[in-house]
Amino acid sequence: MNCHDETCVTCSDQAVAVTVVRLLERDLALVDTGRGREVVSVALVEAEPGVTVLVHAKEAIAVVREMSVREMRQ
Repeated sequence: MNCHDETCVTCSDQAVAVTVVRLLERDLALVDTGRGREVVSVALVEAEPGVTVLVHAKEAIAVVREMSVREMRQ
């Protein structure tokens, strides 16, 4: 759950998509970044395990949902 490089993946200058592994107390969640696991805040979104969220500065800012081909073409 610690950073593996000089900075955490979720603290970069851009939002990154991560998968919620488990909800924790105090509006926090354990997420899988693809490079490891980190704890982030999910206070601003409705998250649940298995959901993909966009995270910036350790804060989930949006839930990513799958779009159908029809929705993408519109």
